[in-house]
Amino acid sequence: MIRTFKHKALADLYRSGSTAKIDRKMHKRILARLDLLNSAERPEDMNVSGFDFHALKGFDPTRYTVHVNGPWCITFEFDGQDALRVDFEQYH
Repeated sequence: MIRTFKHKALADLYRSGSTAKIDRKMHKRILARLDLLNSAERPEDMNVSGFDFHALKGFDPTRYTVHVNGPWCITFEFDGQDALRVDFEQYH
């Protein structure tokens, strides 16, 4: 379950289905990833074809990422069965 968001516009998109602060072309892809993340019980549940799931190096606690479009990714941490500090960023 997604417990916290770091990115306010991402939280708005997930809760209301729209936001003007994130390119509309990415909304469907983002929402698909957030829906799966919300039902995930462990980070590895996000390891599906096309998401390019992997752990990011150098973070404690471990942050994970899934690809959205171009350089844009959704990053997150896990605590038990909950996703925390879910962010939308270009981390490269």
